[in-house]
Amino acid sequence: MTTPKALVAGNWKMNGLKAAIGEITRLNDLISTSGANCDVLICPPFTLISTLVGMGAKNVPIGAQDCHMNVSGAHTGDISAQMVAELGCGHIIVGHSERRADHGESNDTVKAKAAAAQAAGTNAIICVGETIDEREAGSTIDVVRAQVKGSIPDDARADNTTIAYEPVWAIGTGKVPTAADVEEVHREVRALLMDRFGEAGSGVRILYGGSVKASNAEELMSVPNVNGALVGGASLKADDFYGIISAYDKIG
Repeated sequence: MTTPKALVAGNWKMNGLKAAIGEITRLNDLISTSGANCDVLICPPFTLISTLVGMGAKNVPIGAQDCHMNVSGAHTGDISAQMVAELGCGHIIVGHSERRADHGESNDTVKAKAAAAQAAGTNAIICVGETIDEREAGSTIDVVRAQVKGSIPDDARADNTTIAYEPVWAIGTGKVPTAADVEEVHREVRALLMDRFGEAGSGVRILYGGSVKASNAEELMSVPNVNGALVGGASLKADDFYGIISAYDKIG
């Protein structure tokens, strides 16, 4: 069974003007000086992608936060996976809970976007996770299982697919599930991947996201089948984000 190398990815969401460019420089310098025992990724707003890729910060690859399912067409305001791949992005987040809630994205939509990201030669970071009502109703596993089954294209493998489990109620709230809760969900996701894709499913990264910060990163990242983190607010400042990356200095 393959153990994937960890990935710590930052999702800047709708944050970041030109002044934020300095944070990428700072993060690149921190990694150059002190190292990183995991892969690193920053997904800024579309407006910053070209500039940040052009900086050539070799320690900080740049990804995108979303893509359209079509290659081109009459889709005002949308951006295709090919467009961001052409800029130099190697990863695209799809199906984030905020996209599912704010834009009504279904599992089928997320699956189509993930397939588009894969077809463009990028790795689709497919997000899944339950709401607080679903958690309190005891349906977390059922919800996550349905999202995993419905959102992942049929040719998923380690080089084109990452899963990010983000309980909706933990995103930006400071609330974090217990390590046992995280382990239960990640174990189920791994089992689903192995059942569907065989040995290839063992190499797909499963990230945890939801109020990850430097003070809890080591505990969360040490949970079995947690292969890194998808980080929101704590990724906006280089020093905060590097504190999470540094958790892998302590994890064997």
